[in-house]
Amino acid sequence: MCIGVLLSSCAAGPDSTGLEYAPQMYHSTPYEPLTQITDESQGTWLDSNDEDGHGEFYNSNPYNQFGMNMRKPVANTVKRGTLLQQEFGAGDEQLALAAETLISPYDSLQEGVVKQGQELYDRFCEHCHGTKGNGDGLVAEKYAGVANLNGAAYLNITEGHIFHVITYGKGLMGAHGSQISAEDRWKIARYVKQMQNSN
Repeated sequence: MCIGVLLSSCAAGPDSTGLEYAPQMYHSTPYEPLTQITDESQGTWLDSNDEDGHGEFYNSNPYNQFGMNMRKPVANTVKRGTLLQQEFGAGDEQLALAAETLISPYDSLQEGVVKQGQELYDRFCEHCHGTKGNGDGLVAEKYAGVANLNGAAYLNITEGHIFHVITYGKGLMGAHGSQISAEDRWKIARYVKQMQNSN
């Protein structure tokens, strides 16, 4: 008999959805980022979740102090749409233009920029280009052709050139614009130039 009651509770039809386990998962509150409905009485349709006390059209985010759905990007994530100071694309022509045009936002004497650039270089670049930039990192042992940043062809490149290559990649190097923020790319570029000058 218990089995029959249990099985009948699982039945569903046009007038009954049957027993739902954790209805909040099936009918969660949709948080639309570009709308802000603060009236909790709105949207009583399809409100299978009686525990929250409001309809599903109510979409203010109660966990944000301003009730907003859109939040500032999480720290250390890359904000879309601000990769470059000007609009440059990938490719050699764009690289040449960026190399001449892009200027670092950091003053050459700004305290801590080179040190932070070295930390970022060690994290993102050292495994390919090597500790001193000689193209002898662990990855270079497996794949020939990693750039020797101290080679004659690279000594006169600008920070804008380095920034663009980090952003879009070049040759064997893939694009890192989605992994490294624009500010950090400039710091790496500053460190690379300082490293070249000290070798």
